[in-house]
Amino acid sequence: MSDLEKAARDAVEAADNSEMVRQIAAILAAQQLVNQQPPVAQQATQPFDARKWLVVGGVVVSVGLVGALFAVAIAIGAVCATASLLILRGLWNDFQKGK
Repeated sequence: MSDLEKAARDAVEAADNSEMVRQIAAILAAQQLVNQQPPVAQQATQPFDARKWLVVGGVVVSVGLVGALFAVAIAIGAVCATASLLILRGLWNDFQKGK
């Protein structure tokens, strides 16, 4: 084997090594970029606040009671109006008959 062939083989081997070194450098640079990204912030969980839920429950119960009383008032008014109309119709019929 001549010195020229040996030098050519060494040159090819060096070129392969330099390509491998470039690839390794690119991989390391990519890993550094990934590591530099800020971590995803986790949501802070708030502690359980019993007072808040008691207030919410109290408001819901109060609104429910007011709604129920309103419904009862409307029902009583409807019954009174119906009874009044029936009584007035009966009186009008009696008046028309001459009684």
